[in-house]
Amino acid sequence: MEEYIDKEYCLRVRGPFACFTRPEMKVERVSYDVITPSAARAIFQAIYWKPAIRWEITKIEVLAPIKRFTIKRNEVASIMSKGSTGINISEDRRQRASYILRDVDYRIYAKMVYIPVRKRSASCQKHYKEVYSEAERKAENPRKYQEIFERRAKAGQCFTMPYLGCREFTCSFEYVDLEAGEVALEPKPIPESRDLSIMLYDMDFEQGRKNPPAMFYHAQMTEGVIRVPSMDSNEILR
Repeated sequence: MEEYIDKEYCLRVRGPFACFTRPEMKVERVSYDVITPSAARAIFQAIYWKPAIRWEITKIEVLAPIKRFTIKRNEVASIMSKGSTGINISEDRRQRASYILRDVDYRIYAKMVYIPVRKRSASCQKHYKEVYSEAERKAENPRKYQEIFERRAKAGQCFTMPYLGCREFTCSFEYVDLEAGEVALEPKPIPESRDLSIMLYDMDFEQGRKNPPAMFYHAQMTEGVIRVPSMDSNEILR
């Protein structure tokens, strides 16, 4: 297999509404000031994901002023279970306020990290050995995953519609060619700095996929740019 270096990609993401809910708010939805790394990762995964790769967000650039407003939405208080006979929406409806963002515009950067076969889960390794032919196993190369993502992102293709925190707040995305230089990096980030305090980083799926614990980090925005630490950094609060 050829020598491989994790490659960084960039997407410009825009949408009229966004809500990156703070987990400490139990009743009303209150959004963080900016997109969280977990929400940014989900956008990359909506375009392309396989068990052979994982996305690690490295940087977020805020391109539009941070604007908020409040809306009221009807939500259902109960959760449908497999054994449920149904939910009476008229009786279980609750009106709740949401403090959300509007007219958001970001450039999000992420590395595509290749996971060698020996480091994948037991089920993935079994599938790889039983389903892949010998020729396919020999052709297993990190570069093929990069090419698939690049082709899909440039064409605007996605497996699921990307969204900004809540599924009803869909967004558009645009592939940013980092090799094009400064021309591709317009507009510039907003000239604003602020302490964003403790922010949700992601869920630690390596500790379990059913009830993964949350990870946090201290987010700082400097001249519109937020540097995101790696998952194994001491800056991650578990």
